[in-house]
Amino acid sequence: MSVESTRAASGKVWLITGASSGFGRAIAEAALAAGDTVVAAARRPEALDDLVAAHPDRVNAVRLDVTDTTRISAVVAEVLLWYGRIDVLVNNAGRSQIGAVEETTDREFRDLMDVHVFGPAALVRAVLPHMRERRSGAIVQLSSMGGQLSFAGFGAYSATKFALEGMSEALAEEVAPYGIKVLIVEPGAFRTSLFGGALYRSAAMDAYAETVGPTRSMAEGADGKQPGDPAKAAAAILTALNAERTPLRLPLGNDAVDALVAHAGAVQRELREWEPVSRGTGFDS
Repeated sequence: MSVESTRAASGKVWLITGASSGFGRAIAEAALAAGDTVVAAARRPEALDDLVAAHPDRVNAVRLDVTDTTRISAVVAEVLLWYGRIDVLVNNAGRSQIGAVEETTDREFRDLMDVHVFGPAALVRAVLPHMRERRSGAIVQLSSMGGQLSFAGFGAYSATKFALEGMSEALAEEVAPYGIKVLIVEPGAFRTSLFGGALYRSAAMDAYAETVGPTRSMAEGADGKQPGDPAKAAAAILTALNAERTPLRLPLGNDAVDALVAHAGAVQRELREWEPVSRGTGFDS
Protein backbone atom coordinates (compact mmCIF):
# COMPACT_ATOMS: atom_id res chain seq x y z
CA MET A 1 0.00 0.00 0.00
CA SER A 2 1.52 3.31 -1.02
CA VAL A 3 1.76 6.35 1.19
CA GLU A 4 -0.21 8.44 -1.29
CA SER A 5 -3.15 6.00 -1.40
CA THR A 6 -3.49 5.81 2.36
CA ARG A 7 -3.20 9.43 3.48
CA ALA A 8 -6.86 10.16 2.71
CA ALA A 9 -8.25 7.96 5.48
CA SER A 10 -12.00 7.52 5.73
CA GLY A 11 -13.43 8.74 9.03
CA LYS A 12 -11.42 8.19 12.18
CA VAL A 13 -8.21 6.18 12.20
CA TRP A 14 -8.23 3.36 14.77
CA LEU A 15 -5.24 1.37 16.01
CA ILE A 16 -6.59 -1.78 17.67
CA THR A 17 -4.43 -4.45 19.33
CA GLY A 18 -5.54 -8.06 19.60
CA ALA A 19 -7.78 -7.39 16.61
CA SER A 20 -7.95 -10.92 15.21
CA SER A 21 -10.73 -12.13 17.52
CA GLY A 22 -13.03 -11.30 20.42
CA PHE A 23 -13.50 -7.69 21.42
CA GLY A 24 -10.72 -6.50 19.12
CA ARG A 25 -12.36 -8.00 16.07
CA ALA A 26 -15.81 -6.74 17.12
CA ILE A 27 -14.53 -3.19 17.69
CA ALA A 28 -12.78 -3.24 14.30
CA GLU A 29 -15.99 -4.33 12.58
CA ALA A 30 -18.01 -1.66 14.41
CA ALA A 31 -15.52 1.05 13.43
CA LEU A 32 -15.64 -0.08 9.81
CA ALA A 33 -19.44 -0.09 9.86
CA ALA A 34 -19.24 3.53 11.05
CA GLY A 35 -17.18 4.39 7.96
CA ASP A 36 -13.82 4.59 9.74
CA THR A 37 -10.35 3.26 8.94
CA VAL A 38 -8.75 0.49 11.01
CA VAL A 39 -5.18 -0.59 11.59
CA ALA A 40 -5.76 -4.06 13.01
CA ALA A 41 -2.78 -5.31 15.00
CA ALA A 42 -2.36 -8.96 15.91
CA ARG A 43 0.34 -11.51 16.54
CA ARG A 44 -1.03 -13.40 13.52
CA PRO A 45 -2.23 -10.77 11.03
CA GLU A 46 -3.12 -13.49 8.51
CA ALA A 47 -6.15 -14.18 10.72
CA LEU A 48 -7.45 -10.83 9.47
CA ASP A 49 -7.22 -11.64 5.76
CA ASP A 50 -11.00 -11.82 5.40
CA LEU A 51 -11.47 -8.40 6.99
CA VAL A 52 -8.80 -6.88 4.75
CA ALA A 53 -10.40 -8.48 1.69
CA ALA A 54 -13.81 -7.10 2.61
CA HIS A 55 -12.47 -3.57 3.21
CA PRO A 56 -9.21 -3.28 1.21
CA ASP A 57 -9.19 0.51 1.30
CA ARG A 58 -9.95 0.86 5.01
CA VAL A 59 -8.13 -1.98 6.80
CA ASN A 60 -4.42 -2.48 7.31
CA ALA A 61 -3.43 -5.64 9.18
CA VAL A 62 -0.08 -5.41 10.97
CA ARG A 63 1.95 -7.87 13.00
CA LEU A 64 2.33 -6.82 16.62
CA ASP A 65 3.09 -8.57 19.88
CA VAL A 66 2.40 -5.92 22.52
CA THR A 67 5.26 -7.23 24.66
CA ASP A 68 7.69 -6.12 21.93
CA THR A 69 8.16 -2.44 22.77
CA THR A 70 10.53 -1.85 19.87
CA ARG A 71 7.90 -3.09 17.44
CA ILE A 72 5.28 -0.89 19.15
CA SER A 73 7.26 2.24 18.27
CA ALA A 74 7.67 1.05 14.68
CA VAL A 75 3.96 0.28 14.24
CA VAL A 76 2.87 3.68 15.55
CA ALA A 77 5.39 5.37 13.25
CA GLU A 78 4.07 3.36 10.30
CA VAL A 79 0.44 4.30 11.03
CA LEU A 80 1.37 7.99 11.24
CA LEU A 81 3.29 7.68 7.97
CA TRP A 82 0.33 6.00 6.25
CA TYR A 83 -2.52 8.14 7.55
CA GLY A 84 -0.96 11.14 9.27
CA ARG A 85 -2.96 10.57 12.46
CA ILE A 86 -4.26 8.11 15.04
CA ASP A 87 -7.67 9.11 16.39
CA VAL A 88 -8.38 6.11 18.60
CA LEU A 89 -6.00 3.69 20.29
CA VAL A 90 -7.63 0.52 21.62
CA ASN A 91 -5.47 -1.49 24.01
CA ASN A 92 -7.32 -4.77 23.75
CA ALA A 93 -4.71 -7.54 23.50
CA GLY A 94 -4.87 -9.82 26.51
CA ARG A 95 -5.38 -13.25 27.97
CA SER A 96 -6.60 -14.94 31.12
CA GLN A 97 -4.67 -16.46 34.02
CA ILE A 98 -6.16 -18.73 36.65
CA GLY A 99 -4.30 -19.78 39.76
CA ALA A 100 -4.05 -19.08 43.45
CA VAL A 101 -1.52 -16.39 44.36
CA GLU A 102 0.76 -19.06 45.81
CA GLU A 103 0.38 -21.19 42.68
CA THR A 104 1.26 -18.35 40.29
CA THR A 105 4.94 -18.26 39.42
CA ASP A 106 6.95 -15.09 39.15
CA ARG A 107 7.37 -15.71 35.41
CA GLU A 108 3.63 -16.14 34.90
CA PHE A 109 2.91 -12.95 36.83
CA ARG A 110 5.52 -10.91 34.97
CA ASP A 111 4.42 -12.22 31.58
CA LEU A 112 0.83 -11.20 32.33
CA MET A 113 1.97 -7.75 33.44
CA ASP A 114 3.86 -7.36 30.16
CA VAL A 115 0.67 -8.01 28.18
CA HIS A 116 -1.85 -6.09 30.30
CA VAL A 117 0.21 -3.20 31.69
CA PHE A 118 3.61 -2.59 30.13
CA GLY A 119 2.45 -3.16 26.56
CA PRO A 120 -0.50 -0.75 26.85
CA ALA A 121 1.71 1.77 28.66
CA ALA A 122 4.23 1.66 25.80
CA LEU A 123 1.49 2.16 23.22
CA VAL A 124 0.06 5.09 25.17
CA ARG A 125 3.49 6.72 25.35
CA ALA A 126 3.98 6.17 21.62
CA VAL A 127 0.69 7.80 20.52
CA LEU A 128 0.43 10.63 23.06
CA PRO A 129 2.91 13.10 21.53
CA HIS A 130 0.91 12.99 18.29
CA MET A 131 -2.49 13.22 20.05
CA ARG A 132 -1.30 16.10 22.24
CA GLU A 133 -0.05 17.99 19.20
CA ARG A 134 -3.44 17.58 17.50
CA ARG A 135 -5.27 18.22 20.79
CA SER A 136 -7.63 15.35 20.14
CA GLY A 137 -7.86 11.58 20.38
CA ALA A 138 -9.20 8.74 22.47
CA ILE A 139 -7.56 5.88 24.33
CA VAL A 140 -9.65 2.80 25.10
CA GLN A 141 -8.29 0.46 27.76
CA LEU A 142 -9.87 -3.00 27.80
CA SER A 143 -9.99 -3.91 31.46
CA SER A 144 -12.54 -6.19 33.13
CA MET A 145 -14.98 -6.17 36.00
CA GLY A 146 -11.91 -7.79 37.57
CA GLY A 147 -10.26 -4.37 37.37
CA GLN A 148 -12.25 -3.30 40.42
CA LEU A 149 -12.80 -6.58 42.29
CA SER A 150 -11.31 -10.04 42.50
CA PHE A 151 -11.94 -13.53 43.82
CA ALA A 152 -10.09 -16.80 44.39
CA GLY A 153 -8.10 -17.87 41.37
CA PHE A 154 -8.01 -14.51 39.62
CA GLY A 155 -5.45 -12.72 41.81
CA ALA A 156 -2.80 -12.27 39.12
CA TYR A 157 -5.29 -11.42 36.38
CA SER A 158 -7.07 -8.84 38.53
CA ALA A 159 -3.76 -7.39 39.74
CA THR A 160 -2.85 -6.52 36.15
CA LYS A 161 -6.26 -5.02 35.47
CA PHE A 162 -6.18 -3.04 38.75
CA ALA A 163 -2.82 -1.66 37.61
CA LEU A 164 -4.16 -0.79 34.17
CA GLU A 165 -7.11 1.04 35.71
CA GLY A 166 -4.94 2.95 38.18
CA MET A 167 -2.68 4.10 35.38
CA SER A 168 -5.65 5.00 33.19
CA GLU A 169 -7.43 7.02 35.87
CA ALA A 170 -4.36 9.20 36.30
CA LEU A 171 -3.86 9.34 32.53
CA ALA A 172 -7.39 10.64 32.00
CA GLU A 173 -6.70 13.62 34.26
CA GLU A 174 -3.32 14.28 32.66
CA VAL A 175 -4.52 14.38 29.06
CA ALA A 176 -7.94 16.00 29.48
CA PRO A 177 -6.51 19.52 28.88
CA TYR A 178 -5.43 18.32 25.42
CA GLY A 179 -8.92 17.16 24.43
CA ILE A 180 -7.97 13.47 24.73
CA LYS A 181 -10.52 11.02 26.12
CA VAL A 182 -9.70 7.91 28.16
CA LEU A 183 -12.28 5.12 28.40
CA ILE A 184 -11.80 2.09 30.69
CA VAL A 185 -13.99 -0.81 29.55
CA GLU A 186 -14.98 -3.37 32.21
CA PRO A 187 -16.67 -6.39 30.61
CA GLY A 188 -18.16 -9.32 32.43
CA ALA A 189 -18.43 -12.70 30.71
CA PHE A 190 -18.53 -12.27 26.94
CA ARG A 191 -18.29 -14.91 24.24
CA THR A 192 -14.62 -14.41 23.37
CA SER A 193 -11.62 -16.75 23.52
CA LEU A 194 -10.68 -15.64 27.06
CA PHE A 195 -11.82 -18.99 28.47
CA GLY A 196 -10.87 -20.88 25.33
CA GLY A 197 -7.52 -20.75 23.59
CA ALA A 198 -6.44 -17.77 25.71
CA LEU A 199 -7.04 -19.58 29.03
CA TYR A 200 -3.81 -20.02 30.98
CA ARG A 201 -3.66 -22.08 34.19
CA SER A 202 -1.02 -22.18 36.88
CA ALA A 203 -0.08 -25.65 38.20
CA ALA A 204 -2.70 -26.57 40.80
CA MET A 205 -1.92 -27.26 44.47
CA ASP A 206 -4.15 -29.51 46.58
CA ALA A 207 -4.22 -26.83 49.27
CA TYR A 208 -6.43 -24.62 47.08
CA ALA A 209 -8.78 -27.26 45.67
CA GLU A 210 -11.74 -25.90 47.67
CA THR A 211 -11.20 -22.21 46.91
CA VAL A 212 -9.66 -22.09 43.42
CA GLY A 213 -11.02 -25.41 42.18
CA PRO A 214 -14.53 -24.01 41.53
CA THR A 215 -13.01 -21.08 39.62
CA ARG A 216 -11.08 -23.46 37.38
CA SER A 217 -14.21 -25.55 36.76
CA MET A 218 -16.27 -22.45 35.99
CA ALA A 219 -13.76 -21.11 33.48
CA GLU A 220 -13.19 -24.45 31.77
CA GLY A 221 -16.91 -25.00 31.32
CA ALA A 222 -17.83 -21.46 30.27
CA ASP A 223 -16.26 -21.22 26.84
CA GLY A 224 -18.92 -20.58 24.22
CA LYS A 225 -21.64 -20.18 26.85
CA GLN A 226 -20.92 -16.65 28.06
CA PRO A 227 -24.00 -14.38 27.93
CA GLY A 228 -22.26 -11.30 26.54
CA ASP A 229 -22.30 -10.45 22.82
CA PRO A 230 -19.00 -8.86 21.67
CA ALA A 231 -20.78 -7.03 18.82
CA LYS A 232 -23.11 -5.30 21.29
CA ALA A 233 -20.14 -4.50 23.51
CA ALA A 234 -18.38 -2.86 20.56
CA ALA A 235 -21.49 -0.80 19.80
CA ALA A 236 -21.62 0.35 23.43
CA ILE A 237 -17.96 1.40 23.28
CA LEU A 238 -18.57 3.50 20.17
CA THR A 239 -21.61 5.06 21.81
CA ALA A 240 -19.54 6.00 24.86
CA LEU A 241 -16.72 7.46 22.74
CA ASN A 242 -19.16 9.53 20.70
CA ALA A 243 -20.93 10.91 23.77
CA GLU A 244 -20.35 14.53 24.72
CA ARG A 245 -19.29 13.31 28.18
CA THR A 246 -17.52 9.99 27.73
CA PRO A 247 -17.47 8.05 31.01
CA LEU A 248 -14.17 7.10 32.59
CA ARG A 249 -15.44 3.56 33.21
CA LEU A 250 -17.92 1.55 31.18
CA PRO A 251 -19.00 -1.78 32.72
CA LEU A 252 -20.50 -4.15 30.15
CA GLY A 253 -22.97 -6.95 30.85
CA ASN A 254 -25.53 -7.61 33.57
CA ASP A 255 -23.00 -9.69 35.51
CA ALA A 256 -20.45 -6.87 35.50
CA VAL A 257 -22.95 -4.24 36.60
CA ASP A 258 -24.39 -6.47 39.34
CA ALA A 259 -20.96 -7.47 40.65
CA LEU A 260 -19.61 -3.91 40.63
CA VAL A 261 -22.69 -2.50 42.37
CA ALA A 262 -22.45 -5.20 45.06
CA HIS A 263 -18.71 -4.65 45.45
CA ALA A 264 -19.09 -0.87 45.76
CA GLY A 265 -21.75 -1.39 48.45
CA ALA A 266 -19.52 -3.78 50.39
CA VAL A 267 -16.59 -1.36 50.24
CA GLN A 268 -18.79 1.48 51.46
CA ARG A 269 -20.22 -0.59 54.33
CA GLU A 270 -16.78 -1.63 55.53
CA LEU A 271 -15.50 1.93 55.24
CA ARG A 272 -18.34 3.22 57.41
CA GLU A 273 -17.92 0.40 59.94
CA TRP A 274 -14.24 1.15 60.44
CA GLU A 275 -14.41 4.91 59.89
CA PRO A 276 -13.85 5.82 63.58
CA VAL A 277 -10.70 3.68 63.71
CA SER A 278 -9.48 5.01 60.36
CA ARG A 279 -10.02 8.63 61.38
CA GLY A 280 -8.42 8.15 64.80
CA THR A 281 -4.87 7.79 63.54
CA GLY A 282 -3.72 11.43 63.48
CA PHE A 283 -1.67 13.32 66.04
CA ASP A 284 -3.70 14.77 68.90
CA SER A 285 -4.01 18.52 68.40
